[in-house]
Amino acid sequence: MPVSNVNIARLFNRLADLLEIDGANPFRVRAYRNAAQTIRSHSRSMGEMVAQEEDLSELPGIGKEIAAKIKTIVEHGRLPQLERIETRVPAELSDMMQIEGLGPKRVKVLYRDLKIRSIEDLRRAAQTHRIRDLPGFGEKTEKTILRRVQTWTGQAPRTLLAEAEDIAEPMLRYLKDCKGVKRVIIAGSYRRRKETIGDLDILATAKTGSDVVQRFTRYEDVGEVVSSGKTRSTVHLKSGLQVDLRVVPDASYGAALHYFTGSKSHNIALRTMAQKRKMKINEYGVYKSNKKIAGRTETDIYKLFGLAYIDPELRENRGEIEAARDKRLPKLVSVKDIRGDLHMHTTATDGRNSLRDMAEAAAQRGYEYIAITDHSRHLTVANGLDAKRLMKQVEAIDRLNGELRNITILTAIELDILERGTLDLPDSVLKELDLTICSIHSSFRLSRKKQTERVLRAMDNPYFNIFAHPTGRLINKREAYDIDLERVVAGAKERGCYLEVNAEPERLDLNDDACRMAKHMGVKVAISTDAHSVSSLDHMRFGVDQARRGWLEASDVINTRPLNTLRRLFKRI
Repeated sequence: MPVSNVNIARLFNRLADLLEIDGANPFRVRAYRNAAQTIRSHSRSMGEMVAQEEDLSELPGIGKEIAAKIKTIVEHGRLPQLERIETRVPAELSDMMQIEGLGPKRVKVLYRDLKIRSIEDLRRAAQTHRIRDLPGFGEKTEKTILRRVQTWTGQAPRTLLAEAEDIAEPMLRYLKDCKGVKRVIIAGSYRRRKETIGDLDILATAKTGSDVVQRFTRYEDVGEVVSSGKTRSTVHLKSGLQVDLRVVPDASYGAALHYFTGSKSHNIALRTMAQKRKMKINEYGVYKSNKKIAGRTETDIYKLFGLAYIDPELRENRGEIEAARDKRLPKLVSVKDIRGDLHMHTTATDGRNSLRDMAEAAAQRGYEYIAITDHSRHLTVANGLDAKRLMKQVEAIDRLNGELRNITILTAIELDILERGTLDLPDSVLKELDLTICSIHSSFRLSRKKQTERVLRAMDNPYFNIFAHPTGRLINKREAYDIDLERVVAGAKERGCYLEVNAEPERLDLNDDACRMAKHMGVKVAISTDAHSVSSLDHMRFGVDQARRGWLEASDVINTRPLNTLRRLFKRI
C-alpha cells in the first residue's frame, strides 16, 4: 500500500518549519511548502505514481530534487534530510508549533532570543512577561500564548477532514479487497463530515471465516496494534491517528452504522425515545421484550420511531429529530447542484495554473461558469493586481470566452477590505467586473466593534458582492478574528450581499453553525473552493459538506443558479 499524500506532505511541511527556524534560505523553505501543498491537494496517490514510474517533476512546484525525495519517502518511509536537521534544531520545538498561532517565525524568535526549547519554558516565559517585548509579539499575544499553553493537552490537533479522507479512502479500498468482505464503511465524525476528526471508526460486514481483522492489522501504515480480536481491532497509524474496526452481521448492520456514526447526543435522544416506548436500542438492533424488531438498515430504525431518514451530517441533536418527526427536514444541497465555482486564483497572482488551465479543468468537472478572482494590489505577498493588470486580465478573459465552449468565465477579483472599510480598487474599475468577492487579509486584531464596522462599511459599496472566508480562521492554525457575525449577516441581508462558504480544507469558513444562522436570517451563500491549483477545484465537496451540516439546501446557495439568474443577483445598482 502507498504512503498517503497527507503523510508525505506533513514530512515536507515539518522540514520547511525546521529549516525556517534554522535560518535557511527562504526560497528553499517556500519550495518545500509549495511541494507539500501540491502533494496534499493532488487527486492521485504519490505512491501509485511512483509505482507506475511516472515523472513527479511534471507536477506544479515539484522539481527533480523534490521528486527524488518523494520517491525516497514512498519506498523507505523516511526523509533523511529531515532526520539530519532534527539533530541541529531541538526536537521539542515541534511541540511548540502544535500550539495555535505559533508558526516557525515566532518559534524561531522565542528560541533565538529567550532560549525557549519546550512548552514548559514557554509557559514560564509568558507568566513572567518576557514574551511581550519580543519583536512581533506584544502584551495581547503573550496573554493569548499563556492561555493556549495552559489548555494544551500535549495531544496533536484533531485531523482535518480532508487529511482524514486521504488516509481513510486507501485503507477502505484495501479492506474491500479482502476475501469474504461484503461492505465496509467509515462511520463516526468522518461520516457526519465534521471539519476535523479525532479518530476513524470503520464498520464491516463479512462472511464467516473472513480474515478482515487480520488484514486490517497488517495494513502497511499501521504503527501499533493496540488490540485485535475476532470481530474488533484497534490500531494506531504511523501518523498517530487511531483507527477502530468493527465487524458485524448483516442483520445488525443498520443498528451498528447508526450507533457508530453518532453523534453521542443524537444517539442518546433516540435511546430516550426508545425507553419511553419500552424498547431498547443499541449497536445490535432495536428490541422490545427481548425480541429484535429492527436493525438491518438505518431507515428501518428511524421509521420504527415515526421519523424520516436523517442524513448523517444532521445528526447532532440540534433539532433534526423534531424536524424528521414533523416532516420538515431540509433536502440538503449536494455537489451535483453546484453549477460553478466563484473563487479561484491563477498564475497572475499566487495560483499555480493559468487562466486557461483553470477554465478547462472546471469545464471537465461539468461547471457552467467560473469566476477568476485573483488578489488585488494590497496583498503584495501574492503579487496582487492593480487596476492596469486587472484590466489586462479582463481582456484575456474576454478573448478566452470567445474560444471556449460549454463554460463562461466571469470577470472578478478578490478585493482586500482595508482597515477603514474601503475596498482596494476604485469603483471606476470595479464597475467593469461581473462580480467581486471581498475579504480581510490584514489587521486581524481590531476590536470586535471596529472589525464589524469595517466589514459593514465595505458592504455599503454597491460593488461589494460576496464576503469571502468571513471569520478569517485557519483550522488548527489561526483563530477567527473577533467579529459580530450576526450583525454582519444582518448587514448583508439589508444590502443585498452574500457570504462565502470557503471550501479550502483549512478554512471551511463559514462553519456549520454560521451557515444555519445565515439560512435562518435569509442570507444566501456561495460555496467556492478558493482554489490555487487545478487539483484544488476538487475541494468543492468539503464546502458542500459544511453547508449540509448547516442545513443548507440548493435554494440557499447562489452558485446552484443558472448563469443568467446568477448575473442578476450581483446587480445592486
